[in-house]
Amino acid sequence: MGLLKKVEECVEFLRTRFKNKSPYIGIVLGSGLGSTAEELGATGFILYKDIPNFPLTTVPGHDGKLWIGERNEKTFIVLQGRVHFYEGYTMEEVTFPIRVLALWGVKILIVTASVGGIAEGVKPGELLLLKDHINLMGDNPLRGSEAVSFGDRFVNMKNAYDFELRELVKTKFGLREAVYAALSGPSYETPAEIKALRLLGADVVGMSVVPEVIVARQMGLRVLGIVGVANLAGEDIVTHQEVLKAMSKCKERLREVISFCLGEL
Repeated sequence: MGLLKKVEECVEFLRTRFKNKSPYIGIVLGSGLGSTAEELGATGFILYKDIPNFPLTTVPGHDGKLWIGERNEKTFIVLQGRVHFYEGYTMEEVTFPIRVLALWGVKILIVTASVGGIAEGVKPGELLLLKDHINLMGDNPLRGSEAVSFGDRFVNMKNAYDFELRELVKTKFGLREAVYAALSGPSYETPAEIKALRLLGADVVGMSVVPEVIVARQMGLRVLGIVGVANLAGEDIVTHQEVLKAMSKCKERLREVISFCLGEL
């Protein structure tokens, strides 16, 4: 079965499961941010394992639930956990949920993630808005013939992180902006790699987000990226459990930002 057929089958299942609800906003929750779904007012969920063709999460802190809720008579979807390239998934599989959201009707995608801080002055526990990214993952989700079924493969990424959405959040919350460098992982970066990334103009580094944003833009979605700084990359000795603990400090602030977006967009 081709990719388009798999996505269509998945969307049809979800439409039936959620009584033909048409979502307007989709939210992807990163490491350690899972409980945000319920705090936003999502009222029902389905496990990824019960959704046809959906990739399954394998990393702690990514629960693998698709939540649905309503705010101001608009339906929103929350993906509680994502799958990563480093888990052994292909780029097609990593971005499959984004294609499902887009075909289901989502117009605005909010992506969140934990990151390592690179730029001087970035502090653990800080929330940042993404304004751009550098793809150093060694692959692109639009490579190959399957992606052409969903739009132009030569996607203009100049306004990948929607300027108007960023300005709305900056005006309300005063968050600083950052450039995200995406590496494949799963090993953390060496001090030399951090120095190189800093020279390239990156402010933060992570192992996700970018493939999702590329596919979202191919399918015409407006994107808002919000990341929480879990550690200072290349300086702290860090484990994944420590990342989850650090992100708990960002969670309340992130919930406020996303809740505001759900009310305003």
